[in-house]
Amino acid sequence: MKAKKLLALGMIVFASISMFGEDEELVFRLNLGDKKLKDKTMIITADKIFSAQTGKPVSFSEMIQKMNKSRFIYLGETHNSLPIHEIQLKVIRALHDVDKALSVGLEMFPVSTQEVLNKWNVAILSTDEFLKQSQWYVHWNLNFKFYSNIFFFTKENRIPLYALNAPRHLIHTIRMRGWNALSEEEKRQIPEPDLSHEEHRKLIRTIFESTPIPHQMKGKGLEMAFEGLYRAQCAWDEVMAANAVRIAQREETRMVVLAGSGHFLYNLGLNRRVYEKTRLPFMTLVCVDISTEEEGVKVSRSLADFVWGIPEEEHPAYPSIGLRLKKIEGLENLVVESDPIDGIAKQSGFKKGDVIISVDGKPFSEINSLRMYLSQFGWNDEVHFHLLREAKAVDVPVILQAQKEGEPKEKH
Repeated sequence: MKAKKLLALGMIVFASISMFGEDEELVFRLNLGDKKLKDKTMIITADKIFSAQTGKPVSFSEMIQKMNKSRFIYLGETHNSLPIHEIQLKVIRALHDVDKALSVGLEMFPVSTQEVLNKWNVAILSTDEFLKQSQWYVHWNLNFKFYSNIFFFTKENRIPLYALNAPRHLIHTIRMRGWNALSEEEKRQIPEPDLSHEEHRKLIRTIFESTPIPHQMKGKGLEMAFEGLYRAQCAWDEVMAANAVRIAQREETRMVVLAGSGHFLYNLGLNRRVYEKTRLPFMTLVCVDISTEEEGVKVSRSLADFVWGIPEEEHPAYPSIGLRLKKIEGLENLVVESDPIDGIAKQSGFKKGDVIISVDGKPFSEINSLRMYLSQFGWNDEVHFHLLREAKAVDVPVILQAQKEGEPKEKH
């Protein structure tokens, strides 16, 4: 059975891990969430939407009718799944048809980028200007083409977009040292996350244990790694929930929230925290991949209010090399931050500390600019890196080939 993509969490530790273990489907059938539903299951099949309340298929229009009664609508995603982003757009378009007082909250951006989103909303930025000013490929590093139709639709229809997230370096501090390690100013940006919810901890722990662990994290540091990861996940949920509540109340608007499905499963993450703050009604939609080898996937009826079965992709629509890059003070060139764990970057032989002199003969001094350049290439294209490695020039040709069946897939 191929690995599902539902479980992608926006976690720093697992930013490039994709292959889940044999216990992965256990995550779909946990006894968590809604007390009336968590003991019940339903079989999800491809190209159908299932209602948690009935355990049976519903039409798209029926789902929208139900969603239209909610103040918050949470649309879970696997970040590099184009079919899921097409579903998100379809839902946004349908909700906008019946209620123009709609806004969209985004996991992808820290609140510091809101001014750029405002400019996009009023159509004064081109796509390239938006990608540059928002630093899309620094904050997110997923090909913008996965999301572009959503952004174009919101701009054309003047649907406000709102940044919900916190700067990653603050989440990193919480992961490594805890919330109390933040300065007083930083604490004002991220409310102290509640780490005591037993069901949510069980969910994240199950996902953690169903994911292959990098060698350097095994042994005595494993428990420490989970605790740090759990702090980070809760901090993300807490800050996005607080910002979603603040914006929705200020603007008196219905909000659609786009974020990784791991923030929404069993209505225990970001969605639970918003409800605890507001007691306002909400609905959650997540998608489950159905491989050609399966007739369906059994899931708990408490997994989400609606579950949409989608045919599994052989590989993402757009390739990613998967390089982690950094800037070093006093050096104009970009540097490979760490040895690649998997994917195209590992296959191509990149090493930690490689200095990127040029790509296809072009010099790049900004991470965002280089990733914008790389985003134009498709599968089977070739890109040439000229590197400096241990004081020696090295040429690395990179062929953007999809990995073969059975190999770990890159994920974001």
